Amino acid sequence: MGSMTSTHGLREQKKADTRRAVHHAAIRLATEHGYDKVTVEEIADAANISRRTFFNYFTDKAEAVMFGEEDLFRMLLVTVDRQPAGLSGWEALRAATDLLLAPMRLPDPEWAERSRLARRHPCLLARLLAGQADLERDLSERVVDRDDCTRERGRVVAAAFLSAIRTGGHLWFDDACAVPLQKHISAALDEVELPFV
Repeated sequence: MGSMTSTHGLREQKKADTRRAVHHAAIRLATEHGYDKVTVEEIADAANISRRTFFNYFTDKAEAVMFGEEDLFRMLLVTVDRQPAGLSGWEALRAATDLLLAPMRLPDPEWAERSRLARRHPCLLARLLAGQADLERDLSERVVDRDDCTRERGRVVAAAFLSAIRTGGHLWFDDACAVPLQKHISAALDEVELPFV
């Protein structure tokens, strides 16, 4: 039994390693040569896999480039879930964000490059926004569970949270990355907490 488990675990680890290798190759090539000039074949070659194997992991090169965002989204959801039960939905979102930003060497160069690529290429931005729509739904469910509030309230809280995160990222880029990303995100989240009228 232990041998089967370790074999299964090794197989899953190898798949995860291959997926990350393809993703890293896609980011590197898109950065070096421009997203529009890179082909799936070139990404596959750089990751030392066949074109057919590429499609076992990703549907297209956009998915390969943006893959890391899904990891961040999953980490955020897991971190929100681990927050103490006594925190409100908003407090859990803020605490999770602080926990994720504090130990990370942010801005992670790969995240920054994915963000730059998404700002320049509408197809990548569309994929990012689609992923954020799913994340918003998942976060809103957690807010509803914590606050025992309406679905509408949960969606508004989650949308405001993600809007502040996006705004912090945009301000960081607009600032030529001079001020730490964490400060921009924290300031944007602070603004959301202020009354609008």
